[in-house]
Amino acid sequence: MHSEGQSPHLPFGDQKGAPWRGRDILTVKQFSRSDLDYVFGVAHEMSVMVEQVGAIDLLKGKILANLFYEPSTRTSCSFMAAMQRLGGAVIPINEVKSSSVAKGETIGDTVRSLGCYADVVVIRNPEVGSAALAAEHAITPVINAGDGVGEHPTQALLDTFTIREELGRLDNLNVTLLGDLKNGRTVHSLARLLTRFEGITLHYVSPPTLRMPQEVVDEVAATGIAQTVHESLDEVLAETDVLYVTRIQKERFESAAAYEEVKDAFVVTPETLTRAKQAMIVMHPLPRVNEISVECDDDPRAAYFRQMEYGMYVRMALLALVLGRA
Repeated sequence: MHSEGQSPHLPFGDQKGAPWRGRDILTVKQFSRSDLDYVFGVAHEMSVMVEQVGAIDLLKGKILANLFYEPSTRTSCSFMAAMQRLGGAVIPINEVKSSSVAKGETIGDTVRSLGCYADVVVIRNPEVGSAALAAEHAITPVINAGDGVGEHPTQALLDTFTIREELGRLDNLNVTLLGDLKNGRTVHSLARLLTRFEGITLHYVSPPTLRMPQEVVDEVAATGIAQTVHESLDEVLAETDVLYVTRIQKERFESAAAYEEVKDAFVVTPETLTRAKQAMIVMHPLPRVNEISVECDDDPRAAYFRQMEYGMYVRMALLALVLGRA
């Protein structure tokens, strides 16, 4: 798959006419606006197909290896459902603790071995840069399903697709990112991806200890996108078009005390939404703990469960593209 004379790691938009077949999906930095328009067009077609017929045999005979070094419910199941909706098969490898990895096998050897059985590998690993390392050794396309606090590109793609489908546009939006912005790889990738669009303003709302990493802020600033930093949601809620809520990630804290200090910093309730626009949406990558009250779930602006469904369509599109069948 990686022997067609072009690096599979270069941005799609940097290679005129370059095929999607055999390409890795490692970072949102790979995607130009035209790439995003194309992916979202295919994803929309996938949604129509699922609604009309449920599944097709587009990837019949193809196999996905789902390699997860840390627990996952939504991302793992989403990729599995995407592959199966397209007629392919899945080798699920979850919480890699008792396998050859426990015996000291490297990521490179693992993905190279899986390439002997599968046509594409989806990988989640707690180490930043692990997906790129896997891609260097793989003989099949590699899709990054999250590398520690680094990136989660398919989540950012589905988040952006959700905004497009829910609000009908991706330009001229006020997007508020709320919660654990330091450890949340979903918001790191989303902030970077939204720089592809015009008239975007990003509002970062978090406790001081959980602010957006300076590296991400600097990357976004270099594109000219407006950014603001806040410790109170009320400062920006009234102008917000997209409220993207994140969980305070207990597992990323060095001590229980540090977590307890901030875990209830922001909780979105029905009362919160009375101060928000009617034409806005609330998003969350899930799982949630208590940062969005369950009483919000019936509000039509609550898009987080629809967001999960959109994710399957985006992943269907990506699998079809990298396997040369879209």
